[in-house]
Amino acid sequence: MNRRQFLASTTAAILTTRAQAQDAQTPFRVKYFNVDAGTGLHDVTPAPDGTVWFTGQRSGALGRLNPRDSAFKLVSLGKGAAPHGVTIGPDGAPWVTEGGQNAIARVDPGDHKVTLFRLPEKAADANLNTGVFDKRGVYWFTGQSGFYGRLDPKSGEMKVFEAPRGVGPYGITVTPNGDIWYASLAGSYIARIDRATGNASVVQPPTPKQGARRVWSDSRGRIWVSEWNSGNVSVHDPADATWRAWKLPGSNPRTYAVYVDDKDKVWLTDFSANAIMRFDPVGATFNAFPSDRAGANVRQLDGRPGEVWGCESGQDRLVLIQTAAPA
Repeated sequence: MNRRQFLASTTAAILTTRAQAQDAQTPFRVKYFNVDAGTGLHDVTPAPDGTVWFTGQRSGALGRLNPRDSAFKLVSLGKGAAPHGVTIGPDGAPWVTEGGQNAIARVDPGDHKVTLFRLPEKAADANLNTGVFDKRGVYWFTGQSGFYGRLDPKSGEMKVFEAPRGVGPYGITVTPNGDIWYASLAGSYIARIDRATGNASVVQPPTPKQGARRVWSDSRGRIWVSEWNSGNVSVHDPADATWRAWKLPGSNPRTYAVYVDDKDKVWLTDFSANAIMRFDPVGATFNAFPSDRAGANVRQLDGRPGEVWGCESGQDRLVLIQTAAPA
């Protein structure tokens, strides 16, 4: 980053708005953090040290934001890089599904050294999407061209599997007991992966051709699904094989991201409403947090206690919704 970019990033105004929830004891504060135009923000994940990592799909970089002063740094992932998802591993480092180089990338949080774990030839052009760590420290990932796989960071061993119905694997999540589930956008299903064999068992949502895009587990191990085509948010309980679904408000919702916070409230993004939505499963109520700019296109959500983070890919801004008063 040059001096002009640095000054722009550290002195850029942070627009703060206030939104009052319908269950109105908690005032939500919304803040925006600008990054370089052309970064191509996609996914985001908070780190234990208070910083926030994000992927820049168009710039081929992984970024690190310090919310305290709005400063950020971009780390190049290599020639032709086009990163999609990012998550923090047990080692405290960000791990990236790096589709441009068809590899899983680890970035050292200290010296920013990039280590690549390339996929085998049989999974060339896997169109890597998202990844998550299980309780044993094994990294599981999806590839929208019809693959999912696992990487053991300790040994470097990687195995890639063909998805049951071909193209589509997208979002992925881990439950409190360590089960791995993924969603298939093109296949319109979710699936549980047997961690021992690698086999995936398809579970079909009740809404036809719903476009299951991303998934997130709540504290009870229920799988929440953002349905891109139907505009629903749905939940599957593996304990009794039940489903429930709710349509997002508005005439033509397009549900992209889903995240479940530490209070088991469900957060979603709706491209049609240009908003982040909060869903309370207990009262079946929605609260909307619309962007102040058109075409925000928040593609992914993640968080930590008291905070929900998203990436406005259409505006190259990170958005923070504070769900509790700052300490």
